[in-house]
Amino acid sequence: MTSLVAPEAPPSSPPRTVGARHVGRWVWAAVVLVLVVWALRSVALNPAFGWGTVTQYLFTTAVLRGLATTLLLTVATTVVGFLLGIGLAAMRLSGNPVLSSVSWGYVWLFRSTPLLVQLLFWYNVGALYPRLGLGIPFGPTFFSVDSVNLVSVLVAALLGLILHEAAYAAEIVRGGILSVDAGQSEAAVSLGMTRARVLRRIVLPQAMRSIIPATGNMVIGTLKGTSIVSVIAVTDLLYSVQTIYNRTYEIIPLLLVATVWYVILTSVLSVGQYYVERYYARGAERTLPPTPLQRLRRSFR
Repeated sequence: MTSLVAPEAPPSSPPRTVGARHVGRWVWAAVVLVLVVWALRSVALNPAFGWGTVTQYLFTTAVLRGLATTLLLTVATTVVGFLLGIGLAAMRLSGNPVLSSVSWGYVWLFRSTPLLVQLLFWYNVGALYPRLGLGIPFGPTFFSVDSVNLVSVLVAALLGLILHEAAYAAEIVRGGILSVDAGQSEAAVSLGMTRARVLRRIVLPQAMRSIIPATGNMVIGTLKGTSIVSVIAVTDLLYSVQTIYNRTYEIIPLLLVATVWYVILTSVLSVGQYYVERYYARGAERTLPPTPLQRLRRSFR
């Protein structure tokens, strides 16, 4: 005896999904693109910018010498200021109330005073201390030297920039250290590691993921902030182009020369910051974020 069984219905195909068109987004993208092209065309074809003069002075000896001074100030300020900042951060996190208070007072003072005021102070330090000496506190002085001979304009610029930078670097380092779980430090100390070794081998490598972005921003700000030393006649990049346009009266083209070099240096620092951040992201992410070159290859594929 045969049983009547209804045939199985064929499996239905999954519904087809169609993405949103986003017409308004593409309209705004077209409007923005037109505005960008119009702005670039206006800048390129405006004779007042003097692009011929820009190319003429871009690689002159005076400009390159000022560029070298700017790089020297940036590197020295970043390296020495960051090292001082690490020491100040360690003092601030110390259990010793004297060290912690001194570090807090330093950061409070130098963050409360404008950088220009600090530069002018160090430039005129000879009026306060005509002679600087080395000796025993409250005791005899072994030797002394005139402040004018010791604190030149370049030294005054370095002192102002480094001491100012150290205050901000200290807070960046302190914030990065506090972002690491305290239990890891306690576990390392319980295993017999010294606190200095814990800080160097366990805390700082993890804190760098928080420190690097802020530090990169600080370095770029330092590079641009070195232009303020031109007020005390330090021959940096801005002072060099100012000297030239005071003679030729071509203000806009010479300012564009300084702008081009600042943009180039800032772009190089931004690329370096990206790869340093990518390096320290190895322990936090399963796969590293793709580089711009890798993204470009994927888009072509």
